[in-house]
Amino acid sequence: MRRADGSGTTFYFTNYLSKLSPDWKSRVGEGTAVNWPTGTGGKGNEGVSAFVQRLENSIGYVEYSYAKQNKMSYTLVGNREGKFPSPNDESFKAAAAGAEWEKSFYQVLTEQPGDNAWPITGATFILMHKVQDKPEQAAGVLKFFSWAYANGDKMADDLDYVPMPKSVKDMVAKQWATMKDGAGKPIAMK
Repeated sequence: MRRADGSGTTFYFTNYLSKLSPDWKSRVGEGTAVNWPTGTGGKGNEGVSAFVQRLENSIGYVEYSYAKQNKMSYTLVGNREGKFPSPNDESFKAAAAGAEWEKSFYQVLTEQPGDNAWPITGATFILMHKVQDKPEQAAGVLKFFSWAYANGDKMADDLDYVPMPKSVKDMVAKQWATMKDGAGKPIAMK
């Protein structure tokens, strides 16, 4: 079972498969939506899990928080070290720890180094222009994320997501300070 709609979950899953198999990479590739060679597509995590529950001997992929909250079974998947860690907060943190955040905040966390790194890990992110034509709106967005970075770790944990490491949050906050309006003035978070 697979996603019928485009999704970040599909991107990370197909990125992982593309790293493992040159044949997969050349025939199917990676992306939020791909031309699947076979399988039944379900809309969203709910659609995939409904097919898996109804069709005997079927397997599928959904995001971790959805699987955990719905008490779904999972399989162990080999990582680049040849280990088979369980998907959990610690193995996701291990994958994030292997990323080169100082080079770029766009990090695909599949197949990161480390014995305990879950090989199909992904980070959620937003994109913002460095020069903002609507500085008041940009300031509001930055204020929200500043608040979330300072106060949101418990909420992320409660939703079965893993908060970003403090070192990464600090690097991101430094980047916020470089954002400007059209006149070259820094975006002020009021």
